[in-house]
Amino acid sequence: MNKKVNTLLFILCATAFNILVTILSFIGFFILYIKFIASRIPGANSSWSFTLIFMASLAVSFLVYRWLLKYLLTKVDIEKYFDPIFVRKYKKK
Repeated sequence: MNKKVNTLLFILCATAFNILVTILSFIGFFILYIKFIASRIPGANSSWSFTLIFMASLAVSFLVYRWLLKYLLTKVDIEKYFDPIFVRKYKKK
């Protein structure tokens, strides 16, 4: 495989991983909410809980993705295996 294919596969796999972590953390936070908090909050105030759970799951997936990417960058030589996504058309003189 060449660098462009490696870059494309990395982007696709990283996106799928990020979506999976978001879904799993959302399910986990929702289960924790149902188990511990749902019975204590009245019905009118529980509408904010879905938004907060969703935002928390996005934050968790962002943090996990950043941690894993930093770990990967220490283990893999990026320039050797991946092609740059954004390339300048003209070089500055």
